[in-house]
Amino acid sequence: MTRPPLVLTVAGSDSGGGAGVQADLKTMLALGTHGMSVITAVTAQNSLGVQGAWELPVEAVRAQYRAVVDDIGVQAVKTGMLASAPLVETVAELLADTDAPVVVDPVGVSKHGDSLLAASALDSVRERLLPLATVATPNLDEVAQLTGVEVRDEDDLRRAADAVLGFGPRWALIKGGHLAGDAVDLLTDGTEEHWLRAPRHDNRHTHGTGCTLASAIAASLAKGEDVPAAVAAAKEYVTGAIAAGFALGAGIGPVDHGWRSR
Repeated sequence: MTRPPLVLTVAGSDSGGGAGVQADLKTMLALGTHGMSVITAVTAQNSLGVQGAWELPVEAVRAQYRAVVDDIGVQAVKTGMLASAPLVETVAELLADTDAPVVVDPVGVSKHGDSLLAASALDSVRERLLPLATVATPNLDEVAQLTGVEVRDEDDLRRAADAVLGFGPRWALIKGGHLAGDAVDLLTDGTEEHWLRAPRHDNRHTHGTGCTLASAIAASLAKGEDVPAAVAAAKEYVTGAIAAGFALGAGIGPVDHGWRSR
């Protein structure tokens, strides 16, 4: 049988199953790829927020990565929650030795506002991780955290993208989902621009959107798509997943990763 494209997520675990490694693997499966994982941290998490988080030792993260990449191989990598400077630097070291496109989702806070990245790790993200990114996918809170640029309307998206590109990724995808109106994102490499728009769905159950989008991009890159095509396909997929998001527990439910098969 034909082997599906191989995609690796390096991220934290979400015990509620809506975001993190769980969302990544669901997305990769839904998009016809084989998902693999390096778990960087374990969270106690549900629809109400993050009740606790414990990062794994550097040695455990390195061993997981080497076990997968050295034996199985990989055609795209997605990074998510990396928690601390030592973990960011370890993952950056591993990625620098891997010949595959990298999607960096610079996770800083959860959907509920819980911090998932130590303040002391921001310089490591800027200086070590972002320069390795094929695509960086910050939301507006993460743009502000990393660059100091506050985005208040669409006109600010270009300024945000320029600031992120200054740290070295090949492409920046600035996610404008927190702005009013349509859900608009800007993808640019500093030369060409792609504006991606989708209708805003009246659905509060959007847990896991960032993880899902980044993993969908990585899945398309593993299939050989170029960056603009991969991002456009991921935008379409995550828009459908948001529309199909469902209630879970007493708080914010997840997007539906399997919406296309319902």
